[in-house]
Amino acid sequence: MSAPIVVHRPSPTGGRRVTAYGHILGPAHDDHDLIEFLRRAGLPDAETLVDDPQIIEWRGGRAHVYEAA
Repeated sequence: MSAPIVVHRPSPTGGRRVTAYGHILGPAHDDHDLIEFLRRAGLPDAETLVDDPQIIEWRGGRAHVYEAA
């Protein structure tokens, strides 16, 4: 089973789409945005979850990098 939260590849204009269980939460432009999306999705300990591979899958780029290469 894959992680319930996916941070997708950086877009050419910057930022990364974030989805939870296949539903789009929005574009994150930094870790602060990602943490806010996780809180809104009902994960109050979001700061501690951003590096948990059972919760978040980083696709198409390095974790915590939001600009296109």
